[in-house]
Amino acid sequence: MLALGVVTVLAACTSTAKSTDDAKVRTDLEPLERRFAELGPLSGAHWLGTALGTDSRVSVPGPTDVRMVGTAQLRAGAVAAITGAPQRSFQPEKPVQLPEELAEFVPKSARWVRSDSFDRDMTGGTYSGAFYLDPGTDTVYFDTINPGISASSEP
Repeated sequence: MLALGVVTVLAACTSTAKSTDDAKVRTDLEPLERRFAELGPLSGAHWLGTALGTDSRVSVPGPTDVRMVGTAQLRAGAVAAITGAPQRSFQPEKPVQLPEELAEFVPKSARWVRSDSFDRDMTGGTYSGAFYLDPGTDTVYFDTINPGISASSEP
C-alpha cells in the first residue's frame, strides 16, 4: 500500500506533458518592454514564454530556465537606426528553432539581419539571447533564455 502511495505522489510531481500555458501565444507588451527597453515602444507582439526542462520525469525541483521567443513591431524607422550604427556589424542571418505556434506571425518576406555586438548590448552579458531585425517591416524576432528586467525600465 505504501509503494502505491509513493508511485501516486511521484506521478503527480513529474509530468511528461508540457503545460498548456507554455504553448499559448501571448500578445501582452509589458513583459517585453520591461526586458527589451532598448528597442523602444513595441506593438503587435506575438510571443511564448516556455519553461525549459519541465517535460522530463527526472526533473529536480529548483530554478527553472525560461525561454522567451517571439516577434514584435518597433516604431517606424527604429530598425534602420539600430542597424545603421557604425560600431555594429549586422549580417544577414535567419532565425533558427522557430516554434510552430509563432510561424504565422513572422513576416514571410523578412530579410533578417543579426549582430553579435547588438546581442551583447541587449543582454548585457547576463543572459543568452539573439535578436534578428528586419528593416523592411521594422520587426524584431527575439529568442532568449532568462531575460532579466532592463535597468532602463526600472523606476
